[in-house]
Amino acid sequence: MGIPADLVKRTKAKGQNVRIRRWASSLTTPWGLLLGGLLFRSIIAYFLPVGFDEAYYFLYTQNLAWSYFDHPPAVAVTTGLGIWLTGIATPLTMRLCALVLFTASLWLLYATGKWLFGPRTGLISCAIASLVPLFVLSFGVLAAPDNALIFFWSLALYLCAREFYPQGCSLSDSQGDSQRNAYSYSPTAQIVLIAIAIGLACLSKYHGFIIGLSLIGFCLTSAPHRVVFRSKWLAYGCVAFGLTLLPLLYWNASHDWISFQFQLGDRFTEYGDDSNSYSFTLLLGAVLAQFGYLFPSMALPLWWAIVKALISQLPAWMPGWRISQRGSQRLGRRTGELNHQSQIISSKIGFLLWSGLPVALGFTLIGGATHTFPAWPASGLWSLVILLGYAASSWPLTKVRRWLMSSALTIGVLLMFALTHITLGTLQKSGDYALLGGVVAIEQDPSTELIDVMQLRRRLDQSAEFRVAIKSVDFVITSRYWLSGYIALAMPREVDLPVSSFTIDPRGYAFWFDPAQWIGKDALFVSLNQDSLIEEVDAIAPYFSDIIPLAQISTRRGGEISETFHLYQAKNLRQPYPYPYGPKQPNTRTT
Repeated sequence: MGIPADLVKRTKAKGQNVRIRRWASSLTTPWGLLLGGLLFRSIIAYFLPVGFDEAYYFLYTQNLAWSYFDHPPAVAVTTGLGIWLTGIATPLTMRLCALVLFTASLWLLYATGKWLFGPRTGLISCAIASLVPLFVLSFGVLAAPDNALIFFWSLALYLCAREFYPQGCSLSDSQGDSQRNAYSYSPTAQIVLIAIAIGLACLSKYHGFIIGLSLIGFCLTSAPHRVVFRSKWLAYGCVAFGLTLLPLLYWNASHDWISFQFQLGDRFTEYGDDSNSYSFTLLLGAVLAQFGYLFPSMALPLWWAIVKALISQLPAWMPGWRISQRGSQRLGRRTGELNHQSQIISSKIGFLLWSGLPVALGFTLIGGATHTFPAWPASGLWSLVILLGYAASSWPLTKVRRWLMSSALTIGVLLMFALTHITLGTLQKSGDYALLGGVVAIEQDPSTELIDVMQLRRRLDQSAEFRVAIKSVDFVITSRYWLSGYIALAMPREVDLPVSSFTIDPRGYAFWFDPAQWIGKDALFVSLNQDSLIEEVDAIAPYFSDIIPLAQISTRRGGEISETFHLYQAKNLRQPYPYPYGPKQPNTRTT
């Protein structure tokens, strides 16, 4: 007697479902999340063309210094480490450190959530942070100062959690004197490690200073933790913090504190933000952009958890405030007189709010006054993810899984679709890989601004005009600080020439190079087709005896020209280009 065919089909389908569930469950462990996320981000890091800032940071690796005009020194190390280890400069090698550091940061976030509220909170927090596009791209794929910042900040956050709450998530009242001792705090030598971690965060990005001040604010407002200000370990920590900052302080002291001036004021005028008025329209745009980068299914619950946590802190800040019994039980807060357990939970929530809200809310509100970047509030939101993880830990497991899995699927599909368009031009009209004929002409497609440096390197190497010219010049210049980064990346390996930028916005070039050293020498000048060629050439013409057109090099996407680079030989530098800042140049002007 044979087995019914429908029974065989049902058995096979059941077996497939079991395998799918096993595979899905493997991704709901900490190591499954970390390794799965690392694989996904590695695919993006390999195929995604280098961004403007990444190309510029490549030149940090070629001009090592104690610090830099735009940023502290850590980004030079994180961008260069993969290049130095492999000996080749590609998008993936530039991003190797970002991939590794973000994986470590996720583990630290998991460990912090687990220590404060238990393993379920830690796991959910790790899953959320693994999915948020803003975190994935800014911290985990692109080479940026945020790579090291978020790692050292996550390390400091974890050390603070263990220092301020040595009992972890254990809140048992079984001991007779626990009511008296459980909420007491005695500073330990770990304070020194926290200070060093914050110092290293400051060496990564200036956000580190705000994060350090936020921790001071928490200790000032938390009665049990004010004792830290009377501790010898804080004094030792301040010394360690100062020693950690020596590279940053030394470079700035040697250059009139130019980096601090730029970060605290000058950078806000580069976008024409001369008005002192505050625009709620701009603020709304910044908020909507943030929600888009966070992804709505993550942004809305995250800010809901933040607001709810803030409301839960009102009884501690306003003694007359009362909240409902039901709300108190759900949030683990006080109703009237706080009990021992809810005091500790409330303190932990206050700690997370202090650690993240000043950066997250502050840089969000700045969006109404000036142009901001999505990564500015991101490090603060990173800390606050644990609040959402804690809130979600009380939800039904099926609800949490459905929310996270549906978000992961949607975000993953959208990111992969965007990646295929950026690399292949799937939405590009007349492209070889266009879907349904495409929807946007390549001339109007902003994604082509990301230059394929690997293709450009091949095109340059194949150009006879370039090969002849590069042997007869002494340096290479462009009129855009970021374009010089792309050109430096695209140079064939055998070419070892300084790449600079003659522009009124020179940034690091004003400190890396002295144009006076090139007096009487020839340069290769590179300009993009999108620039006004006549204006570009006219701007540098007074500094050279002659400028000779050499060749045009084009890159393609989907069979269509995406960018055209114009090469010129600029002969005999007659006078140094006058940078608006940097070391003073000698008067070598000639006529």
